Amino acid sequence: MPDSQPQPHPPSNSPGSWPADAGGLLLSGARLTDGRTVDVRLGGGRIEAVGTTGSLAPGPARTAAARVDLSGYLLLPAPAEPHAHGDTALTAERPGPVSYAPEDIQRRVTEASLLQLGHGATAVRAHVRVGDVQGLGALGAVLRARRSLRGLAELTAVAMPRLLTGVAGADGLAVLRDAVKMGASVVGGCPDLDPDPTGYVEAVLDVASEHGCPVDLHTDAADPARLSRLAAMAGGLRPGVAIGPCAGLTRLPVEAARRVADQLAAAGVTVVCLPQGGCGSADRRGSAPVRLLRAAGVRVAAGSGALRDVSNPVGRGDPLEAAYLLASAHGLRPPDAYDAVCASARTALGLPEVRVEAGFPAELLAVRGDHLAGALSLAYSRIVVHRGRVVARTSAVREYCNSAATAELGLPRQGRGEPS
Repeated sequence: MPDSQPQPHPPSNSPGSWPADAGGLLLSGARLTDGRTVDVRLGGGRIEAVGTTGSLAPGPARTAAARVDLSGYLLLPAPAEPHAHGDTALTAERPGPVSYAPEDIQRRVTEASLLQLGHGATAVRAHVRVGDVQGLGALGAVLRARRSLRGLAELTAVAMPRLLTGVAGADGLAVLRDAVKMGASVVGGCPDLDPDPTGYVEAVLDVASEHGCPVDLHTDAADPARLSRLAAMAGGLRPGVAIGPCAGLTRLPVEAARRVADQLAAAGVTVVCLPQGGCGSADRRGSAPVRLLRAAGVRVAAGSGALRDVSNPVGRGDPLEAAYLLASAHGLRPPDAYDAVCASARTALGLPEVRVEAGFPAELLAVRGDHLAGALSLAYSRIVVHRGRVVARTSAVREYCNSAATAELGLPRQGRGEPS
């Protein structure tokens, strides 16, 4: 029977090994989405050169060990995760109430980030509740996890206060400003839960303007008038505004949704949809109308939302699954679906563009397969490169018992030490 469990693997020159020379790396025999098979040389955290197979040497003073054979793999720019909830991740099956002790949050955030790194996400934006009983304890735990993950993945934190208007909101506003001073690099929250949603948005945008921070807001987007006001207020704000998951747009009349989409596009607001399911701060029903939004010129990124918490006990936090769902359930072409978890997600996070070309950051994902559609369908084996280093590997092994069918037809078999 098939065995598709991730397997540990000792260091070697096989795909996904951990070369000793962290200063440079040669990826050989990789297939690109345009059909070429190439060697890619990395150094200093960037792509140094891309050439035909066998045309590149590892580089001066670099050992032959600094080489990874990617024969049979498709090489892609690495995806990014624009919408994670590490503070509540991995709590669905734990008995009793969820612990929000800082040490427990730090452990959950770290484990969740490593799971997402194994899927290929070398950058993660984590939404963190601040204020109320927790104060800034959860944020402090996320920031400690960020430091411990340095060199493996980039983790950034979005501060999410519950209330920002009225008498009760004064404390939330003070905590939000303290969170930015403490190290939260993005301000956000859920205006739908505040008695004055428009006032909440105004408060967040004011803090963002004061500190030069991006904005990332949770909203169901079911009220077109409220969205129009948000677009008017957010237009031109730098370094940018993202909203999500916006599932309520799907329930609006088509013409109303199109008008809102046009306004969001004109304001430069990014919509982050959650095709794998929602999160605790948003309605789980459905997903944003991605084709309508893209047709209007809205940048659409895709995130994972909940990762095995009470909002989605089976959430995987897998960007390739999000792309798969955009292609299979929403009708996007595979390149457009992958763009939502890669280029558009990186832009939403303020990260530099990545291409498999010389001069670009060495943030890469190798997936076993020949074509993007097949990789989204069966993306089991993966090799992740961050800052020019192999930082994660997932190895899937599929074996079948001997049979006349496989022998006579010459069907491919993937096993330990065998090419697929």
